[in-house]
Amino acid sequence: QLQASGGGLVQAGGSLRLSCAASGFTFGEYAIGWFRQVSGKGREGVACLSTGDGTPYYADSVKGRFTISSGNAKNTVYLQMNSLKPDDTGVYYCAAIKAYLVGVIREGNLLALREANYDFWGQGTLVTVSS
Repeated sequence: QLQASGGGLVQAGGSLRLSCAASGFTFGEYAIGWFRQVSGKGREGVACLSTGDGTPYYADSVKGRFTISSGNAKNTVYLQMNSLKPDDTGVYYCAAIKAYLVGVIREGNLLALREANYDFWGQGTLVTVSS
């Protein structure tokens, strides 16, 4: 199971921190990624954290603003979102991908940012950024 939390309403330029608590699978065998979805569109990969060496991977749209990390809480991954823009509005999901797929690039695409490669999904948490 994956439990995402921390969404809310924030003004442009503000910050939010999302949390994802994972259970029911061997955390080291999987990595956690974050996706977001705007109504009527598919899920967009935002970030993923390698459980092996801790390397983070980000979509170009959030580089320099978002930070994915693991925390002191067991099996929890965070997404710190700074300098939020109205375009960041959406439902944010955390999901689990087999650890060996993180960092793999196929046909120019980072597998860790493609939703089809994920095995488990949590419920979403809504982030609304007002202008």
